[in-house]
Amino acid sequence: MLKKTKGWTKSKNVHSKRYKNDLANYLHERSIKCVTERIDGIEEVIGRSGVIMKREDELVIYCGSETVMRTKIDDLYAWELLSLEGVVITAHDLEHGGEERTVIAFYTYWRPMES
Repeated sequence: MLKKTKGWTKSKNVHSKRYKNDLANYLHERSIKCVTERIDGIEEVIGRSGVIMKREDELVIYCGSETVMRTKIDDLYAWELLSLEGVVITAHDLEHGGEERTVIAFYTYWRPMES
């Protein structure tokens, strides 16, 4: 019963802290196959095989042992691709001097094994 109530009370305001926190919880520990960034109209792959993690009040994208992006949850704007195969994140990147970046993280497709 509590799950149904929580679904009804989801924040739909994309600028609210609650919406951004719910999205960060949804993305937490999501494995990704690659991360791209669009620079001057050209998409470049900036990382492969990684994970999106929520750490305290930050959202961090790791690829291998490299931190691709680190941002405050309250400052990010994010939305899923229509195909639901990834997420677009626009935010000030704390790892790269606070410049605003837009990255696209594509999820790893996997299915749980049947028992």
